[in-house]
Amino acid sequence: MSSVQRSRHGRTQASPYAANGQRPGGRARQRAYLIAALPDGEPEELTELRELLRTAGVAAVGELVQRREHPHPNAYLGPGKVEELKAELARSDANLVACDDELSPRQERNLERALGLPVIDRTAIILDIFASHAHTAEGKLQVELAQLEYNLARMRGLWSHLERLGAGRIDGGIGTRGPGETQIETDRRLARDRIAALKRRLGRVRSSRSVMRAERERAHLPRVALAGYTNAGKSTLLNALTGSEVGVRDRLFHTLDPTTRVLHAGGRDYLLTDTVGFIRKLPHQLVEAFGATLEETRLADLILHVVDASVPEAELSAMTRAVEDVLLEIGADAAPQLLVLAKADQLDPEQREELEHARPDAILVSAFTGEGLEGLAQAIEERFAETLHEVELLIPYDEGGRLAELHEIAGDLEREETSDGVRVLARLPAPIASRYQQFALSSRYG
Repeated sequence: MSSVQRSRHGRTQASPYAANGQRPGGRARQRAYLIAALPDGEPEELTELRELLRTAGVAAVGELVQRREHPHPNAYLGPGKVEELKAELARSDANLVACDDELSPRQERNLERALGLPVIDRTAIILDIFASHAHTAEGKLQVELAQLEYNLARMRGLWSHLERLGAGRIDGGIGTRGPGETQIETDRRLARDRIAALKRRLGRVRSSRSVMRAERERAHLPRVALAGYTNAGKSTLLNALTGSEVGVRDRLFHTLDPTTRVLHAGGRDYLLTDTVGFIRKLPHQLVEAFGATLEETRLADLILHVVDASVPEAELSAMTRAVEDVLLEIGADAAPQLLVLAKADQLDPEQREELEHARPDAILVSAFTGEGLEGLAQAIEERFAETLHEVELLIPYDEGGRLAELHEIAGDLEREETSDGVRVLARLPAPIASRYQQFALSSRYG
């Protein structure tokens, strides 16, 4: 992987993962054998884990699934399955075992001892992908915080990079260890100190983001957030709707930092924000660390839930549920939503008919061909129109600034010059309409 990987003894070491996962001769540097413990009735499908590994530059060389209601508390798989896995590993070319769930430190340690190979879990893979895709200062802070909180319970030895964090600090170096402090206690203390420092820095970032958000709110522009499964096509849709050129790649979690652009629709401007994509079993460390980023979704006036329409129906339903679960976790489930089925250009006529029958309220679009984009913009306009209040105002001539503000907020409006001022008939969101109550002609207000 691209950041750091823990050795079998809990120490960190340089990651062996290459950007493309291949040695010069074409053989993958890291070759993972996939494992999962799934309840009866749940599809025996590890496609998503394979895609996560592909994004991290790791080849999948085999998989083993055990049917059990709950993972084994000691080694994730039952004793018999562990022996079966050992035999499979001996026949395969794997040099790594990848688990589709988050392992407890005990499960991971016992599996590594039994199998004689490094074991990584789903959370470690996702955290590593985030680390390789984080480019802004905020993104790097968020990823480091999530990694430290994940690894804190897994420390079993020296963390050389954490030792270096204390160099040159009054509270770090010589004289800071208690008389009986063990190395593991030192490691954990250093990690907790770093976590506290990161949270303080992210708190300052959150304050800065709040200031920027307040500036946008002063423009009184409705806020629309793109939410959806990672790689569903949100960034491509943002570009198509706004004419921007946000970077797009066919890989999981390409977008980590929120990107806001202005959408023009029906004579009115909207703020359209693309944020980090969601995934099934998104690690709670990431949800917490990326709180400031996810807040853009929570505070939106309307959420466009973008789904990849080209995937099979069972996968589409699972992705939709996963996104709904995360929206619930971050407190954004109460916001109005529009379901947007993206990548319509990849559908055949039969798939289109099935989707239209199964999801009649969804909007089918293609950012590639432009299909459905006008309809989506119109649907956004109609959703906000439902919340608008018609107001009749009389703006005095000496309040020219308020009149200019109204033109910016309302877009199309009716105005008439009178002896007392400018008579205006406009449709405004309720919170904004209340700000102009002092100019209202009571017979039409509200």
